[in-house]
Amino acid sequence: MRLEHYIEELLYRYNCVIVPEFGAFLTQTKSAFIKEATHTFYPPSKIISFNEQLKSNDGLLVSYVADAEKTSYEDMLQRMTTLGKNWKNQLQRGESIFLGTIGKLWLSKEGKILFEPSTQVNYLTTSFGLSSCVSVDITREILKEEVEKLEENIPFIITPEQREKKVFRPYLKYAAVICIGLAMGITGFRFYNENVKTQQIVQQNAQKEVSKHIEEATFFDAAPLELPTLNLNAKVQEEAKTTYFIVAGAFKVKDNAEKKIEQLKSKGFNASYIGVNKFGFHVVSFDSFTEVDKALNYLRTIKRTESSDAWLFQE
Repeated sequence: MRLEHYIEELLYRYNCVIVPEFGAFLTQTKSAFIKEATHTFYPPSKIISFNEQLKSNDGLLVSYVADAEKTSYEDMLQRMTTLGKNWKNQLQRGESIFLGTIGKLWLSKEGKILFEPSTQVNYLTTSFGLSSCVSVDITREILKEEVEKLEENIPFIITPEQREKKVFRPYLKYAAVICIGLAMGITGFRFYNENVKTQQIVQQNAQKEVSKHIEEATFFDAAPLELPTLNLNAKVQEEAKTTYFIVAGAFKVKDNAEKKIEQLKSKGFNASYIGVNKFGFHVVSFDSFTEVDKALNYLRTIKRTESSDAWLFQE
């Protein structure tokens, strides 16, 4: 039983996943930020942390894994408690625990469990298709130096003889002001054009990078599951109008989507064309369901046997 696989699935939808008798994996949303040293833009994400004090069973992980493994709640609770104790023994022996795309655990000299999160996967579903990008450095002109050079060339001279005769020529002052205004306007217009061109290049590069990651997208896009309870005999009320699709892929060209449907049907799948998503891609599904439990079970089967990149889409 790969427990980290089930923990990864729950981290997409919940902020706290507790492993009984071991500890809890917590998530916290981090806003988008920029590294000025490298001119790199990073999208919003979920930061994972670990708290060994939260180890009382809340039923979430046990119920989810018990349903996936087709076993009873009591049996899975006992197996998971044993696994948590084995992990602690492994850490006390000085070994490190690597949990897939979640992170790394090890024991400090003071006997505390330390955790280093992995940065391979962004568990924030609202950041689907977003990745870090690098912006070109923007060179800014120093307008003050250019204005000072222009002031030196302005023919605004008052000789001592003119001061004695008290001759006042206001048009020279106005001409100087107009020259300075024209010079600053030309310089500002040139800076504005260069800045606009730079922003257009950055946006085009970002759009290419987003399109590259959206093609054949494999992000887990499932709606949050209902919080499981300890009552195993509880019945889930069916939503007759809700359809759950097991997505096989998204294609920029519709002909490629139709070829994918024919290929899946030749393998015996009930493949269908879902439609065009908000990114302009044509989405194809392995099959569709009206019950979320059947859809999740089918998704796990598809991931094991056909495609590990499949995901769940709710209409």
